[in-house]
Amino acid sequence: MAADPPNFASRDPLSPAFWDERFATSFTPWDRGGVPQALRDFVARSPAPLSTLIPGCGSAYELAFLSAAGWDATAIDFAPQAVARGKALAGQWADRVVEADFFAWQPRQAPDFIYECAFLCALPPAMRPQVAARWAALLAPGGRLGGFFFFDQTVKGPPFGIDRAGLAALLAPCFELVEDAPVSDSLPIFAGKERWMLWQRR
Repeated sequence: MAADPPNFASRDPLSPAFWDERFATSFTPWDRGGVPQALRDFVARSPAPLSTLIPGCGSAYELAFLSAAGWDATAIDFAPQAVARGKALAGQWADRVVEADFFAWQPRQAPDFIYECAFLCALPPAMRPQVAARWAALLAPGGRLGGFFFFDQTVKGPPFGIDRAGLAALLAPCFELVEDAPVSDSLPIFAGKERWMLWQRR
């Protein structure tokens, strides 16, 4: 999600081909290569496992981590190359990585937790109301949305940054902010510009 090398054919992040090209060539500067510390801390302090949805999962490192911790996790992505990589890294939980469109996919039951990690910022700003509405529709009251939110005034992306007021306006109708903390292990592309946040569905 940095400036694209000029030889990429797809420039539309709403197309699976955009992400397929990047995964196929290992051009994935948003890929953390593991599980971020804030998520590890969240799992450690949670009193019970939560059924979890990971939209736009990419390499899906978090899926194996959550599953090993006893959480019922499902990771989805609409790009076949991302799903293939996620499955390859998920080991015994490979069947929990699913090729699906976040806006159309239907879970068997409402998840307790939706994990946000470079999904909102991967989509053009015009898509944000649809993302927020889908988060709200998937979660029952009391359900939680948590993860990493990217704050920047980027004009070109992905990643597409948002400001604090913009995020609050987007989520306040359906969510209440319950945690907000700095991130200690950001990738260079996100360093100093992301926060761990936990929002509860009203």
